[in-house]
Amino acid sequence: MTNKFAHNNSAVSEFFLGLKDGLPLQIGVIPFGIVFGIIGLEAGLSPLQTFFMSSILFGGASQIVFTQLYATATPFTVLVTTVSAVNLRHLLYSVVMSEYLRHLPLYWRFALGYLLTDEAFAVSHQRYTQKPVSDFMHYHLLGSGLILWFCWQLSTAIGILSGPTIPDSFQLEFAVPLTFIAVVIPSLTHFPQILAAISAGLAALIFQFLPFNLWLLAAAFCGIIAGTVSSYLKKTDRDIIKEIK
Repeated sequence: MTNKFAHNNSAVSEFFLGLKDGLPLQIGVIPFGIVFGIIGLEAGLSPLQTFFMSSILFGGASQIVFTQLYATATPFTVLVTTVSAVNLRHLLYSVVMSEYLRHLPLYWRFALGYLLTDEAFAVSHQRYTQKPVSDFMHYHLLGSGLILWFCWQLSTAIGILSGPTIPDSFQLEFAVPLTFIAVVIPSLTHFPQILAAISAGLAALIFQFLPFNLWLLAAAFCGIIAGTVSSYLKKTDRDIIKEIK
């Protein structure tokens, strides 16, 4: 009985820690969701289509890209390919988190995979690399994912219902880059990560001319290549120094 209580207590503690760690990021997520609600209607989607996209697709960047391409009558094949490419970063998140989640039952992995967004990955991966280690740390991802899911649905609804009455002077569009800045900056603790971020940022500026928002892919690949090469060179340097010693 004591062990069962301790297990339940640990699970609840991790869940609420996930909620707590994810809550500050909602300062940027909520305006982001409101912006999407407004953009969805302006792109020609119905209120229901706009709302359910936030629960089915559930990816801020990919939803924005979808609505922009939809508004310009982009061919369906190009639209789906571009949105899928934008979401490829979630594949990288899944590969990283699989190290910690592979022991869980399939239903857990499906649920957490659905909730694995940029923000949830950022705060929960940080928890997985900290001590004390717990067998219930997947509840942290559940908490951080659910708080974002709830705020995203709520803010999308607010954008749909009250978007037309929000003055342009509020500049809610700034919430989009603000959200990603809040996610990225805390993770820039080592040189390879910093170099990857700088490379991706420069590539985004250089390749802005590409059609169908393909600059997103170019920036992502440049960042990945720069970070990977830098990590490899750093590891090689350490090995050389060890051999010399």
